[in-house]
Amino acid sequence: MRNRLCKIVATIGPASASPSMLQLIHNAGVDVFRLNMSHGEHDKLEKVASAIREIEKTSNTPLAIFADLQGPKIRTGAFAGGSITLRYGAEYKLVHSAESNDENIIPIPHAELLDILEPGDVLKLDDGKLQVTVSERNSRHIIAKADTPGELKNRKGINVPGRRLPISALTEKDRADLKFALDLGVDYIALSFVQQPDDVREALALIDGRAGVISKIEKPSAVDQLDEIIELSDAIMVARGDLGVECAAEEVPILQRQIIRNCRRAGKPVIVATHMLESMVESISPTRAEASDVSTAVYQGADAVMLSAETAVGRHPPTAVAIMDRIIAATEKDEDSESFNNVSREEEGYKTADAITLSARRIAEVLDCKFAVAYTKTGSTARRLSRDRPHCPVIASTPDVDVARQLALYWGVRPVVTEDISHFHEMIENADAIAKANGGADGDRIIIIAGYPFGRPGKTNTLKISRIGALD
Repeated sequence: MRNRLCKIVATIGPASASPSMLQLIHNAGVDVFRLNMSHGEHDKLEKVASAIREIEKTSNTPLAIFADLQGPKIRTGAFAGGSITLRYGAEYKLVHSAESNDENIIPIPHAELLDILEPGDVLKLDDGKLQVTVSERNSRHIIAKADTPGELKNRKGINVPGRRLPISALTEKDRADLKFALDLGVDYIALSFVQQPDDVREALALIDGRAGVISKIEKPSAVDQLDEIIELSDAIMVARGDLGVECAAEEVPILQRQIIRNCRRAGKPVIVATHMLESMVESISPTRAEASDVSTAVYQGADAVMLSAETAVGRHPPTAVAIMDRIIAATEKDEDSESFNNVSREEEGYKTADAITLSARRIAEVLDCKFAVAYTKTGSTARRLSRDRPHCPVIASTPDVDVARQLALYWGVRPVVTEDISHFHEMIENADAIAKANGGADGDRIIIIAGYPFGRPGKTNTLKISRIGALD
C-alpha cells in the first residue's frame, strides 16, 4: 500500500540489482524500475527483469519496467597523454580524428558535427565543465577558443547548445538494445536524444505497439516542438542533466514547469529526473535543497519523480526511496499542492468518458471518497481519471496484465489484474472486494466507473457511488 499518488521511478544498477535489494526498494516505495541500457550487459539485465517480475507475482502488484536507450553519444577523441590542458583564451584546432598527439588539437570522431559548426557556436565539453567557442572556419579546419581553463580528458561528451545535429536518435547499439528490451517484455522504451517529432516516429515504427514510448526532453530543439512530441509519445521525461548542459541553469526550472503543464494538458504522464536526491549517493540523508526540489516537482503536478545514481550505485538505495516517499506524501497533504489541480484542456468536444471522469473527480472531493474503482480493458478510463486528478486513489481493474503494468506509471493509479465482469451486481461486488483489499473499510464511499455493455473497450458511460460493505 502506498500513501501517496505521485509515483517513484528507480534506476537499477550494481547497488540495487540483486533480488533482495530489488525487493527492499520495492517495499520502500518503488513503482517503476528503470533499466539503463548505457550500462549493464544483456544477461545481467535479463536477471534483473526476471527478479522484478517475481516480486510482481509475490506482491500481487503490477510493476512497470522501462529500458532507457543510450542514444548517440557525441564525444571527443583520445589524447596521447590521456588528456590536454585547455588554457583560457588559447586557440585549438577541431579536427576529424579518433585521436591526436598534439596538445593544440581536439580530435572529434564525428564528421557530421564538424560539418555544421559555424563561428560563434559554443561547444560544452565534459557535461559543461569546459567550454570552447568556434572562432574561425575554413576549408582545412575549424578553430575554437577556450572559454574556460581546465583538463580535458579522453572521450568526454560534447554538447552544442542551439544546434540540431544531423544524427538519428537511434544508433546501431540502440537498435540492438531495443530488440533485446522488447523481447524481454519491458513496458516502456525511453528514447534519448530526441530532437524532433520524426525521432519519435522512427522509434514508434520499430516498436510497433509492443511497448510505450517515453520521450526524454534534453535538447532545446525538442522543447521547440514540445506539443507534437508529447502527442506522439506515451510519456515524457524531463531529463534535467543534459537539458541543464544545453540550456542556461536559470532556464531549467522554467522549462520543467512548462513541460509538466503541457503534459498535464495533454493527459500524458511526465517524469522529473536527474539529481533529485544526488547527495544520497553517499549520504544517509538529502540536503534541504534536494528535499525542496522533489517537493516542487510534486507541487507542479509531476506523475513521477526519478532516482538515478542514488539507487543505481548509491550506498543507501532503500533509504533514498523511503525518504523520497516521505517527501511526496508530505507534499500531497498540503492543500495548496497543485498536483490536484485539474488543468484546463482545449478540445473540440468532450466525450461521454470525459464527462464521467470529470464528474468522478468532483464527487470524490465532495463526498471524500476512499477510492475510484475503474473497470478498464485498454486503460483509457484510468488514464482519464489520472489526468483529471481526483482527490483519491484510482484502482484500475483490468484483465490485461500489460495494461496494468503500464498504468503503474500513472499518477494516483493502483492497477490490479482481474477477470472481466458481465453484469452490474458483479461490478459492485468486485469493486467492494478490490477496495477492501486495498485498505478500504466498511462504510467508506467509493466511486465505480465502467462501460456498458461490459467487456467492450471505449465505452465508459457508467458511474455509481457505493459504500464498501453495503452488500453484506
